[in-house]
Amino acid sequence: MKYNTERKQLIIPEYGRHIQSMVDYCMKIEDKEKRNEFARIIIEVMGELNPHLRDVDDFQHKLWDQLFIMSEFQLDLDSPFPMPQRDVVYSRPDKIPYPQEEYKYKYYGKNIRKMIEVALEWEGDKQEGLVMVIANHMKKCYLLWNKDTVEDHTIFVHLYEMSDGKIDLRNSGETLASGEKYISHSGHGSSGKSRKGKGSKSKKYNR
Repeated sequence: MKYNTERKQLIIPEYGRHIQSMVDYCMKIEDKEKRNEFARIIIEVMGELNPHLRDVDDFQHKLWDQLFIMSEFQLDLDSPFPMPQRDVVYSRPDKIPYPQEEYKYKYYGKNIRKMIEVALEWEGDKQEGLVMVIANHMKKCYLLWNKDTVEDHTIFVHLYEMSDGKIDLRNSGETLASGEKYISHSGHGSSGKSRKGKGSKSKKYNR
């Protein structure tokens, strides 16, 4: 008894060892006409094993390419399609570049940065409301990531830096939602409502 581990490794395993054996036999046929005929038989069997490919464009082309690949590009046939090139078949895909942006406060995520960009395009009460929603969400992100307490002023400083100094709440007197619910996981995000302290100044954002 001969185990598969002792046999030649299959080039395209999904076709199984019988199809590979047929391809190996086809390469030994000296008469080219008979070799072409046997190759067409192999293609028919391969097609029966992959009925789902019948709806794929260039179904026959794909099968002939696979036949050549299983012969390690050694079959001399009168194929309806040219033999694929080995270096193309086994070439590695182009490397996908990884985003290289470096952010100082990564735990806030890209969505916060996009929201800041939107807020800078708005004006008046609409802008002020969105800014407070952003600040409250930043506090939530900070606490969920750092598992610690944080002063509202710290969030306002981060917001100031992330907006390139265009949104400044550092001396506004605004207060954010309590962070206790974020730490205890009893809540789901901030309400986005702002509460002004006594003597709070009117907010103006540089654009």
